[in-house]
Amino acid sequence: MLVVHVHVRVRPGQVEDFLAATAVNARASLTEAGVLRFDVIQDQADPEHVVLTEVYRDDDAAAAHKQTPHYAAWRDAVAGMMAEPRASARFSAVFPAGGEGWSSGRP
Repeated sequence: MLVVHVHVRVRPGQVEDFLAATAVNARASLTEAGVLRFDVIQDQADPEHVVLTEVYRDDDAAAAHKQTPHYAAWRDAVAGMMAEPRASARFSAVFPAGGEGWSSGRP
């Protein structure tokens, strides 16, 4: 399993639009067979800091996600809303180890 945390710094005044576009992408991502979770979380102390937590079955699923039309639409829609390039970090799941413990409800 692969867990990716994507940190985004959103431009002032564009947080609501960013979150709306990101929610569309997150819902569509959950329809992909290789996506176990796709969480959008917002920093309470700094609302312009948003973190996407994406859990994939494997590296191939993460690569397939980047080829979807909904990812491309999201990427293009939010590009101008970011105050700086997004940063991501890749992790291996330790617990829970199986996909069932990570699986998100489908939209």
